[in-house]
Amino acid sequence: MSATEAKQYAHILTEALPYIQRYSGKTIVIKYGGNAMTDEKLKKSFARDVVLLKQVGINPVIVHGGGPQIGSVLEKIGKESRFVEGMRVTDSETMDIVQMVLGGLVNKQIVSDINQAGGRAIGLTGKDGDLIIAEKLHLKSKDTQSQPSEIIDLGHVGTVKKINAGIVKLLDSEKYIPVIAPIGVGEDGTSYNINADLVAGEIAAVLGAERLLLLTNTSGVLDKQGNLLTGLNHQKIKALTDDGTIQGGMLPKLQCALDAVDAGTESSCIIDGRVPHAVLLELLTDEGVGTLVRK
Repeated sequence: MSATEAKQYAHILTEALPYIQRYSGKTIVIKYGGNAMTDEKLKKSFARDVVLLKQVGINPVIVHGGGPQIGSVLEKIGKESRFVEGMRVTDSETMDIVQMVLGGLVNKQIVSDINQAGGRAIGLTGKDGDLIIAEKLHLKSKDTQSQPSEIIDLGHVGTVKKINAGIVKLLDSEKYIPVIAPIGVGEDGTSYNINADLVAGEIAAVLGAERLLLLTNTSGVLDKQGNLLTGLNHQKIKALTDDGTIQGGMLPKLQCALDAVDAGTESSCIIDGRVPHAVLLELLTDEGVGTLVRK
């Protein structure tokens, strides 16, 4: 290693120190999805990063998605995936697949990756310990000139009614890393498929997390020239939405980020999960790598 390289490494390590001190003992909720969950190198680096955070005294809580994996299994059994406003229509048969893929295949792979990296991860679904009490999501169609709005039945698609976070706090205190699949349970025992961003935001709020990180397949929120925007709040997001800068799938992510900070999370950040070590770069460097959202 040359003297120049050694100096660069030392600078990186000393730059991280104040952030490690700031976040020590604090909870960071990470919504894990997109390319970061499907690219083998990114999967391994994410697992190592999460273990590093735990090792220096930060408490990461992982909430993961798995839409592509669910779609792949449904295709193999000859069942077509159908979406309404970005949400998967989930009949009883599809719900069985969702539970198998999210609660089994995907969840346990993430747990295994973290454990292989030297951590101690525990996999959960929202049904474990009644962690996520859910209720059926009632989606309204949009009014048109020819037809008034109506309620669309998405089947076993739910929203969060209540988070019972005691089991997550217990795991944190015992040096474990919780890995949570976004499957909720109704008060009548019905299982529900819930958007992972929504679950991550609700868990961050209940835990009083210091940060909520939403990993995506984009660099963050971009302006009309393609430049990364950061330091967003309610007023800025409304203005950017009104002028058409923010639209489509980014809107619900930003709403989730805003809801979390409104409920007490210090800040939320939408970051590019395709960037190696994106979580560490966002938390432990001066520059960060995503779009920061705060009150």
